[in-house]
Amino acid sequence: MERRMSVSAEVLARAPLEQLQGEVDTMNSHRPRSNVRPLSPMPDYVEHRNGVNEVGKLSAEAVVREYEAAVKEIEALGTELQLAAKNCEAMVAGVHDMIAEIKEFAAGYRDQGKRFFLQIEAVALMTTEVRDTCEALKKKIATDTLS
Repeated sequence: MERRMSVSAEVLARAPLEQLQGEVDTMNSHRPRSNVRPLSPMPDYVEHRNGVNEVGKLSAEAVVREYEAAVKEIEALGTELQLAAKNCEAMVAGVHDMIAEIKEFAAGYRDQGKRFFLQIEAVALMTTEVRDTCEALKKKIATDTLS
């Protein structure tokens, strides 16, 4: 049974590679450029196997490039998260420094309060002592004057 080739297969089989490339370039020149992006090199963790046809190779390359593009975005997100973590760590370190300063300030303020407390009580004791002395002197003067 004789097998017939499709028209496109016959054209491909007969056309020289340069002619086909020219036709592809012509078709591409009439297409809008918004979705066209240059192909990135194939990742080094894959390589074509022997015997895979051109369509299979191109399909596999397209898929692995899309996966690789997604991987690049995932890695970029990881980099952003690392930067955010470093910023958080710096902020936390700054907060710890501030807490240490606040504790030091609070201790100094507490000491100052204690000093004022002791000064006020010392003045109160002295005032009581002065009153007691004045009272004792009044009594002595009154006793000496009467005697």
